[in-house]
Order: sequence, then C-alpha cells, then structure tokens
Amino acid sequence: MIVVLSKNISPRAKELIHSYLKDRGFSVREQSLGDDTIIGASGKGAVDTRELSILPGVERVAAASKPYELASRETRAEDTVVTVGGASTPAVKIGGSRITVIAGPCAVESREQIMETAAMIRESGAVILRGGAYKPRTSPYSFQGLGMEGLEYMKAAGEACGMPIVTEVVSPELALQMKDLTDMFQIGARNMQNFELLKRVGSLGKPVLLKRGPSSTIEEWLLSAEYLLVSGAKDVVLCERGIRSFESYTRNTLDILAIPVVKGLSHLPVIVDPSHAAGIRAMVSSAGLAAIAAGADGLSVEVHPRPDEALSDGHQSLYGVQFEKLMRDIEALAPVVGKELVRTPGKYGK
Repeated sequence: MIVVLSKNISPRAKELIHSYLKDRGFSVREQSLGDDTIIGASGKGAVDTRELSILPGVERVAAASKPYELASRETRAEDTVVTVGGASTPAVKIGGSRITVIAGPCAVESREQIMETAAMIRESGAVILRGGAYKPRTSPYSFQGLGMEGLEYMKAAGEACGMPIVTEVVSPELALQMKDLTDMFQIGARNMQNFELLKRVGSLGKPVLLKRGPSSTIEEWLLSAEYLLVSGAKDVVLCERGIRSFESYTRNTLDILAIPVVKGLSHLPVIVDPSHAAGIRAMVSSAGLAAIAAGADGLSVEVHPRPDEALSDGHQSLYGVQFEKLMRDIEALAPVVGKELVRTPGKYGK
C-alpha cells in the first residue's frame, strides 16, 4: 500500500501517519516518487483505507494489486518524466511527449574515438552520449573496456559536446567510484537481477537505465525496477533490448509488444535498444522506427565512426550517415504518434 502525502504536510502530521501505520502492523518507508513524497506500507497489517485517507496530510491512498508497488501505474497514474544531466551539461528529459535518442559506441576505445563519436552524434541531434567503460563480455578474451580511464574520456566528451552521459556499472564496488563521473547509470541485461548491484545503485540516487534481461519476463523486469525505487532511486528508465527465443537469425527477438504492455502497467519511461535486439546493422533503423511507432519514449543506438574497426559490436553499430538518416526518419514519424523529437542544436537542429 502506498500513501501519497500532501505537498504542504506538516512534520507533526507526517509523524502521526507513520505511527498510525506502525500501530496497525505495517513496516513503513518514506521516499520520493517523481514530484510526490510517499509512504510505502508493507507487511501483514490491516487498515481501513477510508479512515487512513482522511488523516491530515494524506492526499490519496493507493492499494496496488501488483508486487511492484512503486513502479505500478496503480500507484502513480501520470507518466514519470526522468531528468538526466543539468550540472555540467544541459538537462535532458525522458518520457512524456518527448522522443529522446541516446547514441554512442558500444565501448570507449580511446579519447579520440569517443570525442569523434560524440561530436558526430550531436551534429545529428542525439541528446545523451552512451558508451561502455566496463564491458561484461561473454568471452574472457574479448575487449573488456578501458575502465575508469575510459569513463573520464567519456565525461570529457560529454562536456565538450554538451551532452549528459550514460554508462554501464557492473559491480556494487564500482558504483560509488563512478558516481561523480556519470550522469546516469546503466544496469545491463546480464545484471538485471543482480540485486545487490540494484540496491547499491538505487541508494546513490542518480538516474538509472535498466535493461531487460534476455530471459526475463515483464514482471521480473518491473520487480528489478522496484528494487531500484525502494532503495532510493527517483529516476528509472526501462530499456527493452530483445529477449532470447528460438530464432537465431537476429541477435535477439525484439519484444515490440512489451512497450505498450509495460506502459500500461507502469508509469516509468520505456526506451528501446534496437542495436542489441537486431545485432545486424542493416536492421537497426527499422527496429528503432518500429519501437517509436509502438509508443517507445526513445532509443539507445550504437554508433561508431568506423564500425569495421570497432573493438566491440561493430557489426551492429551504425555509420554516421545511417544515424543521421534515422534521426530524420524519427523526426518525420514523431508527429504521427503525437510526440516530438528532442534534439540538440546542430547541423539539423532547430
């Protein structure tokens, strides 16, 4: 059960609500959810919700039927809009009426490479720079990333081009070290159910991009988001990137229907990673446009200035001209789905 508090609630009224719930057998936790301050009540307690709803300082009571209370649309009917950046780079919003495009290489390979990529994607209108400093790879012999050095290169590239950055965190121990260098943490598909990592990242309070695991159900995905929210994260973005199926022609099977399903179940923004879903460069743009048509709030696309030389995932990374065309196509499609493309001022900016 979730109790949404009034904006002008007094400390005394808040204390009485806490006591009211504890006296009736509930464990309580207070935190922010979007613009609201909420009290989550869990346990085997019993309460008359009508009586609770008229206590001073209570705006409304939501008794969610889903196990992911904080992520559920039953708790928060309006869409959450997540803000990324705003300190050393312009703030970017994800969700609502916007289509937000995140782009960059699979991995940071050098300072020169990430600087070149950042300038290229910004010119085409991307608003957030992505790239891996730490790369969990299937083979121990594959390129694992440059670590903190790569993250420092990426931060410099983002600041130089006026874009916040998002990068994957692979362990609880690294999360604190990375906190001041990234604007948004990414939880990769392999770590979607790494619950200790989710709790640590959630406690740091930064925006989080949560990728769906390759064999995870939608409910499991939303419960992972719940771990982040209950641990203190205020801004969580869900990312569909394809699931594992019997089909082997593409890297994964993009679950297009997950987009409207999740947007019906949850207030959290949903974006799509067509690069990892397709795994084949020629199919990435089509998959991305299909995701926008299905209602996605944005895309995360792998782009590299020279994909044939990439140390990681070059076969699914777009060339600069391909990414530029994708951005033009998204801009043309956006009004059809009642949205607008958010872009940085650049060669094709407004």
